[in-house]
Amino acid sequence: MKSVIRFFSSCILGIALLASLTSCEKPLGPQTRLYMGTVCSLSLFDKGTSGLYENMFTRLQEIEQTFSVNIPTSYISLINANAGKKPVSVPQEVILVLQEALRIAKKTDGAFDPTIGPLVALWGIGSDHPKVPSQEEISRVLPLIDYSKVIIDTQYNTVFLEKEGMALDLGGIVKGYAADQLTLIAQEHGVKQAIIDLGGNIYAYGTKNGSPWNIGIKNPRDPAGAPIIKLQTENKSIVTSGAYERFFEQDGVRYHHILNPKTGYPQENEVISSTIISESSMLADALSTSSYILGCIQGLTLIESEKAEGIMIREDNQVFATPAVVPTLTILNPEFSLQQNILP
Repeated sequence: MKSVIRFFSSCILGIALLASLTSCEKPLGPQTRLYMGTVCSLSLFDKGTSGLYENMFTRLQEIEQTFSVNIPTSYISLINANAGKKPVSVPQEVILVLQEALRIAKKTDGAFDPTIGPLVALWGIGSDHPKVPSQEEISRVLPLIDYSKVIIDTQYNTVFLEKEGMALDLGGIVKGYAADQLTLIAQEHGVKQAIIDLGGNIYAYGTKNGSPWNIGIKNPRDPAGAPIIKLQTENKSIVTSGAYERFFEQDGVRYHHILNPKTGYPQENEVISSTIISESSMLADALSTSSYILGCIQGLTLIESEKAEGIMIREDNQVFATPAVVPTLTILNPEFSLQQNILP
């Protein structure tokens, strides 16, 4: 009988030892995969198990399959395919993101417009076959860009585009939504410090061993070179829009991807880079595009009205920032200079 007891005791001890070993999985270093047409890098500096990384990448994949205009079965593609025909039932998260996109669209009088899809498709910037469309082609699609013709029914969770040929493109906001979602997963799993980088949409989560994170802001004239600004922040998202991100050249002219929904062309003004700092990455994403299109004065006014912070760089290498962010930044490149707030 004692030998039987010893046998079962050994089994129990072995199972307990195995459980303790499997529960102490060694944290992994940064993990990178390709989603939403960009390189997505996750760095969990504590609790970075393979299971948690897989959980976060699975969520990224779900968001891509829900919102991508390049996936025919996505809800956004289904809404676009039924434009002018019938409403489409969608998950609650599609309603949430679209409502925020429409709020910013209304506040910016269409400088940011989620119905920009026909114009994005016309230019094809970032695709294998970008082109400069004719003025006739642009004039034909501009009437289809109208955020006021997006009908959301919150009772039945449906979305309807009133005109046939209209098309949503939430590329200017959905990476921010994804960064927020991954931050929530990290928080739920007790992660204390992490950097989530979705193709330049960064969430600096927690602190770096009790100190603020140091985030570099790229030189718009040399994005592959050294950063021109060091920004100290914690528990904030940092999102930058710049003409250097995606572009193509034709007949010696460079055309970038930040399209003005009103003119139909890449926006050309004094701004070459706009960075937003906010606790909401979804908001930061939308504001970075909006402020770039609006220009320095209107852009900074918009940023402050949303209780976010911003850094805008002009063609003349002058840097303007909202007051609260000024003490947290350092200009690293002497060719650029920080000016007093441009706002009156």
